[in-house]
Amino acid sequence: MNARLLLAFFSLSALLGVLVPGESVNAARALTRLSRDPYANDGAQHRTQVEPDTFAYDNTIVAAFQTGRYYDGGASNIGWATSDDAGANWTFGFLPNTTIAVGGTLARISDPSVAYDVKHETWLILALGIDNAGQNVVVSRSFDGGFNWQDPVTVDDFNFGNDKTWLACDNTATSPYFGNCYASWDNSGGLIHVSVSSDGGATWNTLGIPGARGLGVQPLALPNGTVVIPYTSFYAAMAAVVSNDGGMTWSAPKRITTTRDHYAAANLRTELLPSAEMDGGGKIYLVWQDCGFIKKCRANDLVMTTTTDGINWTEVTRIPLDPKRKRVDHFIPGIAADANTSGANAHLALTYYYYENAACEIETCKLNVGYVSSTNGGATWSIPQRLAGPMRVAWLPKTTLGYMVGDYISTSIVNGKAIPVFAIAREPRTKLREAMFAPANPLPLRGGTRAATTPRLRAKESDRVHPLPLILP
Repeated sequence: MNARLLLAFFSLSALLGVLVPGESVNAARALTRLSRDPYANDGAQHRTQVEPDTFAYDNTIVAAFQTGRYYDGGASNIGWATSDDAGANWTFGFLPNTTIAVGGTLARISDPSVAYDVKHETWLILALGIDNAGQNVVVSRSFDGGFNWQDPVTVDDFNFGNDKTWLACDNTATSPYFGNCYASWDNSGGLIHVSVSSDGGATWNTLGIPGARGLGVQPLALPNGTVVIPYTSFYAAMAAVVSNDGGMTWSAPKRITTTRDHYAAANLRTELLPSAEMDGGGKIYLVWQDCGFIKKCRANDLVMTTTTDGINWTEVTRIPLDPKRKRVDHFIPGIAADANTSGANAHLALTYYYYENAACEIETCKLNVGYVSSTNGGATWSIPQRLAGPMRVAWLPKTTLGYMVGDYISTSIVNGKAIPVFAIAREPRTKLREAMFAPANPLPLRGGTRAATTPRLRAKESDRVHPLPLILP
């Protein structure tokens, strides 16, 4: 059966009500399953898919995600799902010749990130290869709109400690570096690296960024060619570095703000990693989970700051998802900004996971997917919607850092509507049942009256702080 027929079957299943996870079938939105784990290789936890990234250009959106997750790092392969009609229909598949499981040479693969290079009309999926020699960085390319993918190209050779790959391209025709693509990651000791390609991902030039140590890099190329990489610093802060010469040299790290992170209950794997996107005017929106505005760090809010140059950042605001007293725990955000809007009129979409009770336990924690939007650059937000859940944490694959839906989630905007992609799970049978989903219909971007705030309370140094580990891929 070909991919389109399989996807039609999955969509029919959604209509029959089998896609809604957990104990309730009253999720706010009908869902479409985009893919599922087809593999049976030894050692991996099968029927699992985690950690999606997406990118959209015109009517096309491409998602990439880990498939067949291993307990101690990486996956059997990277899956992809592509829609060229604004999310109405999807085709899915898996990257060729990556891991041994699919005819390649890598033992495992992880951490996918998607970008589109307008100048060279090339879609790219960056990923982290894993083998006995360490971790390398590879990129797979598509020249036909994200439906067929070439064998992987090496971006950076094996190095023990490479982690958290991310990718962005300069797609502004008037930029002096139009057509540059920037791959970034951290390695042993947290030193941040960047590799630049100016030929559609065929060749790459890698260098380290002196003094920049952390993880969760999120490169973005501003309309004037400036490249900004926000990231989570090892010094309990959000930080950023900036390049004004196409990635050849970089500024000293700029500390944006301090951070505080609440441990998610039930051994759920969440880390204080940022999500960053840019609107049509070149303003960057940086969002992360943070407990600094809640007494004794008892739960995480989602908070945001913005910049137009990577150097000057606005005061951190609290996104109004739930009242503090309810102790709802929010984590793993994925922000999107509509490239056809900007500034005070920018349209934003935000998808995230949450527990209704931050103090729940493994037997009682119920994991949900939430969604909010803004039509005025984040000044005010809509009422949150539940897109999926609740699901039990024990239905997720285990990793050395806890049960996993992913270290990040993703949202893109196509034709003025949001298309989030996320991992959700149903109760296991003989195997786990976790896969990639999206709303059956793209989500409207609605304004709201719930104002973002700059709370007075800030967590004390003595409050519990989630230390930033060297995360396994």
